[in-house]
Amino acid sequence: MTKTGQETSLSPAAGMSSRRRWTAVVVLSASLLMLTMDMTILNIALPEMAAELHPTSDQQLWIVDVYSLVLAGLLVSFATIGDRWGRKRMLLLGYGIFGVASLMVVFTTTAEAVIAIRALLGLGGAMIMPTTLSLIRVIFTDPAERARALSVWAAVSGLGAAVGPLVGGVLLEHFSWHAAFLINLPLIAIALAAGLAILPESRVRATGRWDALAAVLSLVGMTALVWGIKQFGKEATPALPEAWAALAVAAVALTWFAVRSVRSKHPLLELRLFRDRTFSAGMVAALGTTFSMVAALLLLAQWLQLVRGVSPVQAGLLLTPEALAAAVAAIAAPPLSRVFGARAVLATGLALAGAGMLLLGVGPGGDLDLPRVLTVLVLVGAGTGSLAIGSAMIMLGSPEEKAGNAGALEETSYELGAVLGVAILGSISALIYRSQFAVDPALRAVDPALAAQAEESLGAAVAISDQLALPELATAASAAFTHSMQVASLAGGAIMLAVAALVFLMTPRGTSITGASH
Repeated sequence: MTKTGQETSLSPAAGMSSRRRWTAVVVLSASLLMLTMDMTILNIALPEMAAELHPTSDQQLWIVDVYSLVLAGLLVSFATIGDRWGRKRMLLLGYGIFGVASLMVVFTTTAEAVIAIRALLGLGGAMIMPTTLSLIRVIFTDPAERARALSVWAAVSGLGAAVGPLVGGVLLEHFSWHAAFLINLPLIAIALAAGLAILPESRVRATGRWDALAAVLSLVGMTALVWGIKQFGKEATPALPEAWAALAVAAVALTWFAVRSVRSKHPLLELRLFRDRTFSAGMVAALGTTFSMVAALLLLAQWLQLVRGVSPVQAGLLLTPEALAAAVAAIAAPPLSRVFGARAVLATGLALAGAGMLLLGVGPGGDLDLPRVLTVLVLVGAGTGSLAIGSAMIMLGSPEEKAGNAGALEETSYELGAVLGVAILGSISALIYRSQFAVDPALRAVDPALAAQAEESLGAAVAISDQLALPELATAASAAFTHSMQVASLAGGAIMLAVAALVFLMTPRGTSITGASH
């Protein structure tokens, strides 16, 4: 039992055998695998879902967005509730909600129902994601063991992102889009049974009262922030009054929330964790990596299918080297950190990812072949795998009783980084695609209404090209899209190198995530 101020953390680690601790890691990592698979499977299932349910364009956007909006808004509150109420209870409740929402899809016949189900999945995800990290933090008190456990957690996360498209593609070849949700049910059943039997309960007994106002401010601020940023990413124009209004609401709510948290003796979110340079460096690594790479990797997945003409399953296979490299790097990172130091391994890994992004962006688009793309993916995967070090640094820089806060902050940084990256780098890419494609003679020969549609996306351009039997239109659109992807990759690579340098400078010399000295 450890004490900090007036808080007591009831640690479960003392009575757990080594075998049970590592079995717990498998259960917690499997939870993350389910979540990452679910997010990527939806991208594969969306076209067939849209063909059956006929959602409006706004409804389709809500199907995609509502999950992240609910998740971002509730991460902080649920992490803090879990610390007090019981982390195991919160995790199992999250499993239950996730399972019920997945089962409800059987009875779904409208787009509105799918939106509601996605919101429920976000609710369950907000309970699960930070709790997996906080439980690893309190189960593993030995820094070396904790670093290895977090490397397994990070490796499984990367594999989930690769397995999702493969599983989704196979399911859609044999079943309806409903299977993309129903695949969660056996995973949930196993997770619930294993969680009940293996995971220990852990909670913090705090004398402070629950700050309801701070919880509301967190919900309003984070939801408005993510929604506003997403609007700019979709429209690729600054002339959006509703998006600016949302960002203004977010600024007021989050500033109020931050001031309230810093002044409180028992804050909903312990922002004073950022005073620790090790913690802050890990957060910068998480935020900077997702910001730099998510947009370019999404564009690359589209490029493989629409420019190279591979199927969704083949695209998933081609993206697998990134996940495998990430898994290997995540497992190798802690032992390497014992030799070279945590900051050197993390910064070098981030720099490798940046170099991979730059390699994708340099040279003419016509020279972009699959061997080069696979090399890029391996470099990026090796770099992102080093984020296991970042997670260990975040947990190292936070006391056990603040494990939920640390988990919520790390997951929020990943979510915000991805949203910002897609909004900013994705918007830059869209502007470049439109500007280059708009002046091409092939587009000028098309009816203005169809030309406007073709300018919106490569998918639309390819469909119109097939419809009108104008292969030169698809060729021009593909060239413009490839160029826009390369620009986004160059920008992301440059940012990644800057993040690598910043993380190296921020991390204190001699930082060890394993308890060894350097």
